[in-house]
Amino acid sequence: VQLQASGGGLVQAGGSLRLSCAASGSIFGINDMGWYRQAPGKQRELVALIASGGNINYADSVKGRFTISEDNAKNTVYLQMNSLKPEDTAVYYCTLNLRRRGRYWGQGTQVTVSS
Repeated sequence: VQLQASGGGLVQAGGSLRLSCAASGSIFGINDMGWYRQAPGKQRELVALIASGGNINYADSVKGRFTISEDNAKNTVYLQMNSLKPEDTAVYYCTLNLRRRGRYWGQGTQVTVSS
């Protein structure tokens, strides 16, 4: 299983970015897929997850600003990030949780929001 994330970059506060993550390999039995992030000196934290049944979980800090979506046919998940704040600056990691095989992680993509 491989996860390829893209779409990070540098943006001014109030701007938008869209992250994409494509899963490849032996993909079946998906529990959930989504994004975590890790800022310098902080622990990795949940940003947004979408479960196989469609249930979505967002971190309180991103509710109303970020939207997660998926394309099941392409095993791809997206994260639309609007109204970005400097505190959103972090490395964003794509993640995929498969039944009986556990959670996989992508390589991370840097998001930097300047004030």
